[in-house]
Amino acid sequence: MATFHFDLVSPEKLAFTGEVEQVDIPGAEGDVGVMAGHAPVVIALRPGIMTVTTGGKHEKIIVLGGLAEVSDKGLTVLADVATSIAELDREAFAKDIAEMEEKLAEKEGSALDRAIERLDHFKVIQQHITSTAMH
Repeated sequence: MATFHFDLVSPEKLAFTGEVEQVDIPGAEGDVGVMAGHAPVVIALRPGIMTVTTGGKHEKIIVLGGLAEVSDKGLTVLADVATSIAELDREAFAKDIAEMEEKLAEKEGSALDRAIERLDHFKVIQQHITSTAMH
């Protein structure tokens, strides 16, 4: 299978760099699968799980927003946060979700809508992590 260059960058670190076969991105407008030869595009990320496929193996990485750019040089993802599922502090993540739920009462209008949407994304991530841990 053809490969392409992929960089995953967060404010804390260069989380991944190398040749990959495919990257599945949680886009704000829907999930996007990127493979070698993909058309150039910029994608806004939503909180979700990105899957990086290399050497036939899949690595799952939680991203909590950011941008992805596909160009003739490959794929670059600038993520607000990028954490491998294997490295995730599940207790801290659950605490973050509980705090987000508590703060909903302080919001109204479009700010409330955005907070609920973000909370929903976090809960989907948590549900995926829980179901993955059971397999």
